Amino acid sequence: MRLVFAGTPAVAVPALDAIAASSHDLVAVVTRPDAPSGRGRQLVPSPVSAWAQERGIPVLTPARPREPEFLEQLRALEPDCAPVVAYGALVPRVALDIPRYGWINLHFSLLPAWRGAAPVQHAVLHGDDMTGASVFLLEEGLDTGPVFGTLTEPVGARDTSGDLLDRLAVAGAGLLVQVLDGIEAHTVGPVPQPHEGVSTAPKLTVEDALVRWADPAFAVDRRVRACTPAPGAWTTLRGDRLKLGPVTPVTAASVIGGGAALGPGVVAVERNRVLVGTGTVPVVLGTVTAPGKKAMPADAWARGARLESGAVLGVTS
Repeated sequence: MRLVFAGTPAVAVPALDAIAASSHDLVAVVTRPDAPSGRGRQLVPSPVSAWAQERGIPVLTPARPREPEFLEQLRALEPDCAPVVAYGALVPRVALDIPRYGWINLHFSLLPAWRGAAPVQHAVLHGDDMTGASVFLLEEGLDTGPVFGTLTEPVGARDTSGDLLDRLAVAGAGLLVQVLDGIEAHTVGPVPQPHEGVSTAPKLTVEDALVRWADPAFAVDRRVRACTPAPGAWTTLRGDRLKLGPVTPVTAASVIGGGAALGPGVVAVERNRVLVGTGTVPVVLGTVTAPGKKAMPADAWARGARLESGAVLGVTS
């Protein structure tokens, strides 16, 4: 089939690789316009754009996919299908109707669970032990279209959102190509999503990434892993913002000294680790990134910051 691929971030690249290795003909990609990046705020192409440019594949970058010029370009390409992975813009009906078989979206959840922009982060945040990916027919509604196929993926106890998304991007790329093959061969068809089990996954904000030390240790752990690598879990100390890497809840047997009595956000500095109190048992800090510094192990950060036991991190209520 003649394909026009729509996607933007690096997580979409494994699907491009899989399509390039398939029997289908990738005639163009659609991606978000170049965006400012880095300290110089220079315009940088998206990972999908960079991938296509390296291979001489035409790149379309409409500010909005309802622009008449873009619609004319899409019609001229005569696509049979438009596979989508994390494009980042709503596709209007007038564009949805152009490819013969529609726009086929790879979404990183088991629909109808976690419809929205951040399904993997919400799966980690809410403690799901199983998630997956779904390939569905794009509609104007938010991830509501009928589903062609799914796969499952266990959520590891120490998985960050980044870890889980990396695995799903690779596995999901294979599923997407299988569905495209099936559409071409007329051996697969979309099945409506059930009305039960619907949940939504809005983008996590910087405020969502603020660690709530009064939460139970398991919830603190989940929040930090869900926000790693983005938007990045954080707390404060003496008015400065600290970015935190994944933390580890401790068992009661492994708490020594005054750790068992730590209140929420209260620090206990030990020789080789830094404990912080939560609403239940303490957690061991992993890496800490202070303003203007690189990430470093928490014990090294504590020595450099001359941190003493009894200091309090963040908001405790």
